Amino acid sequence: MTGASFEALNPRQMYGKVVETMTVKATRPPRQAFLLAVMAGLFIGLGFVYCAVANVTGAGKIVGGLVFSLGLMLVVVLGGDLFTSTTMTLVPRASRRISWGQMLSNWGVVYTGNFIGAIALVILILLSGHPWKDGGSIALFYIKTTEFKLTYTFTEAVFLGVMCNLMVCLGVWMGYSGRSLFDKMAACLFPVGLFISCGFEHSIANMFMIPIGILCSGMMPPEVAAKLADPAHTLSLLTWENFVLKNLIPVTLGNILGGGVLVGLFHWLIFARENAQQTSQAGSGNDSPANDRPENDSPEDIALTNPLRADGNHR
Repeated sequence: MTGASFEALNPRQMYGKVVETMTVKATRPPRQAFLLAVMAGLFIGLGFVYCAVANVTGAGKIVGGLVFSLGLMLVVVLGGDLFTSTTMTLVPRASRRISWGQMLSNWGVVYTGNFIGAIALVILILLSGHPWKDGGSIALFYIKTTEFKLTYTFTEAVFLGVMCNLMVCLGVWMGYSGRSLFDKMAACLFPVGLFISCGFEHSIANMFMIPIGILCSGMMPPEVAAKLADPAHTLSLLTWENFVLKNLIPVTLGNILGGGVLVGLFHWLIFARENAQQTSQAGSGNDSPANDRPENDSPEDIALTNPLRADGNHR
């Protein structure tokens, strides 16, 4: 009898784990997915609160980015459903494990849950009075950051979203190689730190950041407004319409491309085809491989669901 292995999974094993995990994500009951998504939206918002404190106290963008990774760590460790990583359900869709309807329905449930969780945290933070402490320095950070996020062109916002979710999903993907809690948390740290310090755009984080910036701008007392370069211009820019049209829509599209396509489908192109070839070779050594393979399963599905079946043996 051997003990548990602490060796990290190799890239092929990571791919198999991602397929299985994303299939479970896409097919879990909507109520459960929604509640997990609410939790994840709140967690990512907490990461931004930590980032705001780091920046206001002079720690800078790099430290702010590293501490923001707390949000993704909470999601990964506690099992939250985050839309940005859920875009990788494109992998089981490409492998014909799930239907388009299942995937898109799951995306809608998770996206909605993330938004509600983020807005719930906005309300909690505002009721706590936290943004107005120390002369409103944290509120000013929220307002100025929101103003900056709403100045991008549509194209800029899309590609900032691409770069952000490229890093987030690479961090999540690396976490699947780990066998311990520390492994999974460490894998999140630097990819997330990079996207925050570079100013890339995360749709779910912005569901917290921009609403709290808009609400703080409407609540700020005169002494806080006086610290802005042009309060009237800021108030004209920080609107719900601009939030949706100039940030949320383009950034969401970019997040789908960065995570679902550049990370998820790129790995599928590498490993799914290879698994199909290996399964075909394994099947050619059996007397009647066609009879041992379920009619509707693709070769890569068989190899990933149960490696024994790729050799012609059933559970």
